[in-house]
Amino acid sequence: MLSTQWLDNARTVMSAIERTQQDNIRIAALAMADSIEAGRWVHTFGCGHATIPVEEMYPRIGGFVGFHPMVELPLTFFTHITGEMGIHQFLFLERAEGFGVEIMKGYSFDPKDTMWIFSHTGINAVNIDVALEAKKKGMTVVVCGSAAEAKGKVTRHSCGKTIFDLADIVIDTCVPVGDSSVDLKNHFDKIGPLSTMAFVTTVWMTIATVAEILADRGVPLHIHPSHNVPGDTTARERLDAALAEYKRRVALI
Repeated sequence: MLSTQWLDNARTVMSAIERTQQDNIRIAALAMADSIEAGRWVHTFGCGHATIPVEEMYPRIGGFVGFHPMVELPLTFFTHITGEMGIHQFLFLERAEGFGVEIMKGYSFDPKDTMWIFSHTGINAVNIDVALEAKKKGMTVVVCGSAAEAKGKVTRHSCGKTIFDLADIVIDTCVPVGDSSVDLKNHFDKIGPLSTMAFVTTVWMTIATVAEILADRGVPLHIHPSHNVPGDTTARERLDAALAEYKRRVALI
């Protein structure tokens, strides 16, 4: 069955992440914990389906304040597929060198910040722009994507480097470079991509490690609670407190 083929492939990738990426996740989490403890941000960025891990962090039940989503609507799939803001325009924009520079002008950054970028292949210009600008501003750059599989791919940026070349810390998602993993009878293209599942896996392995580090340091976390649990009479107060802290910090950028 194709459903179990995909599930087996997903388990293989998750096991590879667990087996090979724990050290990198710990190093990235330490940098992120330092940013959050300093009252600053872990900025998060991706394009297309790579905005999904950004959306997964905060606001999210079980997430906590410290992760700042940088989501550009024309670089998401939360738009029309054809017509205005369609896929053709999206493909152009993610490869348009200089667009990421303009995106970065919309925020105020600090060297104590961390920039966390998601890119499966690591070759598109807008992600590389963001990484280059983050490094210019003194931030630690963490990149999550299919790093080993992307070796040998030609960058689309004039700097001559992929985003994995530019990263201070790389978390490899261990996903095949083609992403889709299941052969389909009578078709050339495969189905069943794995990168989104791998992105979200690395997100929560990393964030759980950040939380563990901060809790061990005695740093209180502003956690986004579920407000759908019967009998929890203070959930709204905790939610309001978390959002108030987010509002206070986001005023800095």
